[in-house]
Amino acid sequence: MSIRGIYTSVNDIRKRVFAEVARLAYNYEDGNLSEMELIPYRVIPGEVSTYRESVFLERAIVKERMRLAMGLNLRKVTEHAPVSTGAEECVKPEKYYQPPLINIIKFACHACPENEVRITESCQGCLAHPCREVCPKGAISFVHGKSVIDQEKCIKCGKCLSVCPYNAIIRLERPCAKACGVKAISSDQYGRADIDYDKCVSCGMCLANCPFGAIADKAQIFQVIQAIRSETPVYAAIAPAIVGQFGKDLPLDKMRAAFRALGFEDAVEVAIGADLCTIQEAKDFVEEVPEKLPFMGTSCCPSWSVMAKRDFPEYANCISMALTPMVLTGRLLKQKHPECKVCFIGPCASKKLEASRRSIRSDVDFVLTFEEVMGMFEAKEVDFSQLESHNTMHGGSGDGRAFAISGGVAEAVANVIKNQYPDREVKIERAEGLDNCKKMLQLAKAGKYNGYLLEGMACPGGCVGGAGTVMPIKQSTASVLANKKTSSKSHSYESTYEDILPELEE
Repeated sequence: MSIRGIYTSVNDIRKRVFAEVARLAYNYEDGNLSEMELIPYRVIPGEVSTYRESVFLERAIVKERMRLAMGLNLRKVTEHAPVSTGAEECVKPEKYYQPPLINIIKFACHACPENEVRITESCQGCLAHPCREVCPKGAISFVHGKSVIDQEKCIKCGKCLSVCPYNAIIRLERPCAKACGVKAISSDQYGRADIDYDKCVSCGMCLANCPFGAIADKAQIFQVIQAIRSETPVYAAIAPAIVGQFGKDLPLDKMRAAFRALGFEDAVEVAIGADLCTIQEAKDFVEEVPEKLPFMGTSCCPSWSVMAKRDFPEYANCISMALTPMVLTGRLLKQKHPECKVCFIGPCASKKLEASRRSIRSDVDFVLTFEEVMGMFEAKEVDFSQLESHNTMHGGSGDGRAFAISGGVAEAVANVIKNQYPDREVKIERAEGLDNCKKMLQLAKAGKYNGYLLEGMACPGGCVGGAGTVMPIKQSTASVLANKKTSSKSHSYESTYEDILPELEE
């Protein structure tokens, strides 16, 4: 069970915070950040608490969310500091980022049980009491006719849960930890969630699944808007998963007009870069598998790539070295407009880290998620119904656009290989969710996938399930597939940009 795709109070607060930070940025005049003090009172108005036990607690949490949305660090609870502390460092038209990317607002955390099996009130105290009979540790007894679990003896095996005829036994797991595919979340001394940043790959699944809204990533909303307000042209490079994210009133043919309304110079689709990535990965696969490498993994998902190289170092060279669609699109834009800045608009938290890494030049200056951009649309009061339609967003192929969904990358690569190397067989295996990706790599390590192309996606459903998405995964998948059919080119090998690929890789 997941709350993904359901618009909740957590989503609403996040959107309002993003919108207020965007308004602050659009109206910012040098040195005047006094408005920051008023924002929590606009997001949480009145004197009666709506979401938590205290209106003061609600506003305190909003203050920290606001700081993260501006790229600032959380303040220490033990020390007094104005909400604007350090803000002067981030109010500039350039990248501002201080790790960590994913943050836990500790006083918003519910200190959920890590893993606990409990008897509910639905227990009927039945005569058979199978729960007690199957317990290997004798942890279940009967008190006043009801089952009781001794948590000191319980080993959380779940056998009692599986045999209860009334489904009266439940397992409580911390949602953020359950969603984390790399087991990076544990508890601090107060029982609150804590992130091990040596394990974290910034996929953002924890923040997407926390029902208390205690986890948030840092944003670059303020910096992007300051860049837009400068004399430097800023281009929006929009990821394929964007289709349908802002509702039926903002189809792809209105996207360029929508981003221009925010102040961007123009918008281009990252599916163009996806086509170039596909062509390169197809070439690498044919040349290296299985003669040089036992298998090859795709490169476009940074969380999957980082996890694979870190946890399976002996197979790090099996992950494709092809530049990602985001990077290739950024380089295309910088080649055509050398003085411009590029803002990647996507579904993903970890793309923020990919754009900041120093090992490979990204040519991407900023990264915003769809959720953050929605706040900008609200701040500028953009009326989608009034935007002009331009049937010009056709740079990418259908296969390039399908990068957004699980299986899309591998299928695109396979189609290129079938076209250019018709005698070459392409065996494919794919996984979505980092825990499943890890299982796939374990099988590959055991030799089960020799000669295969492996596609890894950190998020459920692929990019459409990213932590910065707005729409339900199934609905987004359907929108991407529908958009795939509208492209004037079906496959990546039809790209008109293929000839300049060598220049972009330098």
